[in-house]
Amino acid sequence: MVASTRIIGLVLMAAGAAIGLVAVAWLLSGVYDPDGDLEWSGAILGLAVIFAVVVFPLAGGGLVVYRRGSAEATLFERAGAQRKLLGIIEAAGEITIADLALQLQGTRDSVRDDLYDLVSKGLFAGYVDWDRGVLYARQASQMRQNETCPNCGGALSLAGKGLIRCQYCGAEIFLP
Repeated sequence: MVASTRIIGLVLMAAGAAIGLVAVAWLLSGVYDPDGDLEWSGAILGLAVIFAVVVFPLAGGGLVVYRRGSAEATLFERAGAQRKLLGIIEAAGEITIADLALQLQGTRDSVRDDLYDLVSKGLFAGYVDWDRGVLYARQASQMRQNETCPNCGGALSLAGKGLIRCQYCGAEIFLP
């Protein structure tokens, strides 16, 4: 669907350009025709009307549709990466951030950003030890019952919506 949106945008822009070229050729042929009564002022007015009413709206609409399709493609790509991230974490249960970055062909920062986005959407619960670079997938009910860090046993404190952080080792626990 995203590719077809961009194709529709390109077709609209091409149609606008084609109509503009045909209009220019048609009106110029009327000006240079020895038997024609079309003068330059009429040709310029005709071009202005055709471009204002047909060419610019077609080309502009095509550009808007094309850009919207490109933006949707970016969103679909990111959603696919996040879906893959969730699948890898759920399958492994415990995985290093470096392995995740390699499997997703991204960076540690992109994994972190996608992970925070999934937590904010309520799609991931677990915890991560950023110092050791290990991500653990856990059931939310297990995490809520624990008042101590699953990594070091230290006290946990609320660090944000859906995020609990260990005060001692810095492990982050994500809750839906």
